[in-house]
Amino acid sequence: MRRHFQMFADYNRWANRRVYAACEDLSYEDYRADAGAFFGSIHRTLNHLLVADRIWMSRMTGQGEAPKALDVILFDDFSALRDARAAEDQRIIGFVDGLNDERIAGDFTYTTISNPTTITQPLGPVLSHVFNHQTHHRGQVHAILTSLGGPSLVLDLVYFLRSDGSRWM
Repeated sequence: MRRHFQMFADYNRWANRRVYAACEDLSYEDYRADAGAFFGSIHRTLNHLLVADRIWMSRMTGQGEAPKALDVILFDDFSALRDARAAEDQRIIGFVDGLNDERIAGDFTYTTISNPTTITQPLGPVLSHVFNHQTHHRGQVHAILTSLGGPSLVLDLVYFLRSDGSRWM
């Protein structure tokens, strides 16, 4: 399982870079406009993804900032948000690289944010959730980008595996 999650951590980094690159040239208005996504705008959605990853990483590692709400704006500036995203992606890669199958199969305990409840579950399904959550919200950003007339991004895992991620094949 470790290699599987390493592939997803690398894919996650790659896909985030592509999404941020596509957002770089948006106008301030388009980037911040409420487009009907769960968190409204591209800016708020990208912030949410960073918030969620910081929460999960804090839970899994016991280290780092854990925002207290899912809709916190950590960075108002696009460049600062992009740099923080890149750093968090490297943090995730480092964390996954340090895992072994025993730890992935083992339980860990955390407290939820929205409705504080203590949960104990195996780490593996949580890691799957973290990467799936990223894909879900990146899809929302992608939909907003295409609705603005932007290019349709290729974010498929198989495309990654055939290109930058060929080492995982």
